[in-house]
Amino acid sequence: QVQLVESGGDSVQAGGSLRLSCVASGYTDSSVCMGWFRGQQREGVAAIELDGSTVYADSVKGRFTISRDNPKNTLYLQMNSLKPEDTAMYYCATGRPYGGSCRYRYGMLNWGKGTLVTISS
Repeated sequence: QVQLVESGGDSVQAGGSLRLSCVASGYTDSSVCMGWFRGQQREGVAAIELDGSTVYADSVKGRFTISRDNPKNTLYLQMNSLKPEDTAMYYCATGRPYGGSCRYRYGMLNWGKGTLVTISS
């Protein structure tokens, strides 16, 4: 079973930056969806599609960048120009596409426990 462990969450002021990391262990498959979600509703923030392209929520486009390092089994989320509304628990997840995209929580099968991001104004 895949285990996902997030790190990098912190408390920073608006305008600052953070980089979240998610290390996957156990069986890993580079052909699965990987993405970042936030909040109780598991809002899709960013994901890497099966063809390697990236997809972002409108609210974070131009500010967040998702990337992965396959040899290290690590997923990253670089977050710049942070806003108070970005405050949330951020979760890493892997799974299958839903509705043709990896950005939706419904297709995710494995979840980490989350890392807390707090942005003050």
